[in-house]
Amino acid sequence: MHSHSIEQWTHDHAFLGEKHDENERRTWLVVVLTLVMMVGEIVAGSLFGSMALLADGWHMGTHAAALGIAAFAYRFARRHLGNAHFTFGTGKFGDLAAFASAIILGLIAVEIAYESVLRLFTPVPIVYGEAIAVAVLGLCVNLASAWLLRDSHDHHHHGHDHGHGHAHDDDDDHDHHGHHQHHHDNNLRAAYVHVMADAATSVLAIAALVVAMYSGWVWADPAVGLIGSAVIASWAFGLVKTSGAVLLDVRADEKLERVIRARMEAGDDRVTDLHLWQVGPGHCAVLLSVVSDKPKQPAIYKRRLAGLKGLSHVTIEVETCPH
Repeated sequence: MHSHSIEQWTHDHAFLGEKHDENERRTWLVVVLTLVMMVGEIVAGSLFGSMALLADGWHMGTHAAALGIAAFAYRFARRHLGNAHFTFGTGKFGDLAAFASAIILGLIAVEIAYESVLRLFTPVPIVYGEAIAVAVLGLCVNLASAWLLRDSHDHHHHGHDHGHGHAHDDDDDHDHHGHHQHHHDNNLRAAYVHVMADAATSVLAIAALVVAMYSGWVWADPAVGLIGSAVIASWAFGLVKTSGAVLLDVRADEKLERVIRARMEAGDDRVTDLHLWQVGPGHCAVLLSVVSDKPKQPAIYKRRLAGLKGLSHVTIEVETCPH
């Protein structure tokens, strides 16, 4: 077989999310916004002797580092898209970054809880006006960042037909919501959770400071801090769970798996082995074995999977039943 005829059977492994470039630009914009806010607070805190500004400035630095991880993951995945060393492409780099960001978020929750416990037992004097102003400023920046990072994902999926014998049109057997989860970009979600965690902290801090200022309940601020740390920890755990599942190749979509099995088992054909996993946002790969009394060509079996959205890489092994 000549090399020019082989090319039509080869394909790439470009399994990035459909809005990869857009999400990368938005994430870098939020990184810049967070860094500007951080530098401004540290400089202002140093000039005016404000511990509240200094503390929040360094706290923003932690979030800037986490957001930077997300931004670099987008960049790395895009630049190494055609690198053959990555067997199934670079679509999972976002999930790796999301997992790292979730760990950082968990550490932030522990830090907030630790500081809150210390302040419960050893209250420190609070300059309420200054602290509230800083919290409001941080909230504005976080809300702007959250708006930039909002998940505007629609449910349209661009086709990636690599000669695997499948298309990307609607399928009567497969409810679109059944595979909604693997369309999400966990890297973008991690960045969004970071700014929302900071926004939630700011809202709770403002409420606690106002209550403490007018009631004299100095314990309100650390008590609310403990509540906020618990909320952030739960978000971090959820992010670890979803991104870790992708990294460990947990079954991407049980309903899609059932549909694949039902389509393949026609006549005397039986599926003996089936592996379905996510290789990137909105992209799944399937590896399956079919045994039959009268086996057909693999291309015929692949055509049975036509129309399943998100199924971007199909490998089928066909065996003859010895009995």
